[in-house]
Amino acid sequence: MVGLEKDGREQAAKATGRGRTLPFLRPPARPKFSRPIVTMALNITLYSTSFEDQWDSFIRDSNNGTLFHTRRFLGYHPPTRHSDHSLLFTGDKGLLALFPAAMQLRGSKPWLVSHPGATFGGFVTPVGLTLQQSDDLAGALLDYGHKMDLGGITLTLSPTIYNRRLSNYIDAALLRHGFEYLRREVSSILYLERTPEANLKKFTDASSRAVRKALASDVTIRPSDDLDTYYDILLHNLERRHNVQPTHTLAELRQLATLFPDAIRLLAAFKDDRMIAGIVTFDANPDVILAYYICHDENYQQYRAVNLLFYRLIEEAIAARFRYLDFGIFTVDEEPNRGLARFKESFGASGMFRDKLTITL
Repeated sequence: MVGLEKDGREQAAKATGRGRTLPFLRPPARPKFSRPIVTMALNITLYSTSFEDQWDSFIRDSNNGTLFHTRRFLGYHPPTRHSDHSLLFTGDKGLLALFPAAMQLRGSKPWLVSHPGATFGGFVTPVGLTLQQSDDLAGALLDYGHKMDLGGITLTLSPTIYNRRLSNYIDAALLRHGFEYLRREVSSILYLERTPEANLKKFTDASSRAVRKALASDVTIRPSDDLDTYYDILLHNLERRHNVQPTHTLAELRQLATLFPDAIRLLAAFKDDRMIAGIVTFDANPDVILAYYICHDENYQQYRAVNLLFYRLIEEAIAARFRYLDFGIFTVDEEPNRGLARFKESFGASGMFRDKLTITL
């Protein structure tokens, strides 16, 4: 495996353009608010475009904010697709939390839900959030729901690894205030060691052999902007295996790649200059890189290109100083796809909850 590491971590970071500074977050600006709804010790203000700079600046410095929470990401959806109802929570020392959300009509009542256009939602909070502040936020959210005569509230939390400072204060506060688990999906998470060699030791023997076979078969890995070819492979994979469509259309994927050229990329495998596999990755925040779509051309499965793809992705992620690789969920409505779980475990991944909480008011 010596040949796998000869390029070095610095060269891998340079080749991918990845680093610790996430360019989709803007410089800080002083927040200003108008017409807040006063509830408990906190003020709640409905988001408008005048808060865009303040919103994204807060996410950049937050404990758990991600690309999916930014207004640039949320704003790529057509305005008629979701009824945005995002909230800003302020206290006596300024902005305390953000809550990207939308309204959905369920029966005769509106519900406040984590923004349907984002993978993660819930509260975005500062690094030093205290237990008391967490309780205040949960209580204020419920108070707001009652004042708005909502039918209920549902939110999807970012997994704990997306926290700069690990904390379950918000989870605990929501549960104390009567929220319940609606769904607990499981995502495959890989801790990134300091070197690719150390991560390679976590691979199963079969996965290590597959990497060697791909190398011996002259499979090459490189970034690509050929989303059309990749999307054709993806569609075929999903239709044949799961009879489902991708979450994003090809046009939406192109749009996102244009909006976030340094954070959303296609890493592809080639055999004789033909694309045979690919992964679209999202630099979710400075700690976590997310493998969003994984696919391969089944006519070339014998070359084990996906195994080499993940090794190269791990190599690049370590060079860019990410701490975790999120392979995505392997459950649907809490029912595991055991084959998919085993495949991700072959790289050393283990499971972590991706929780959705709810309360009926």
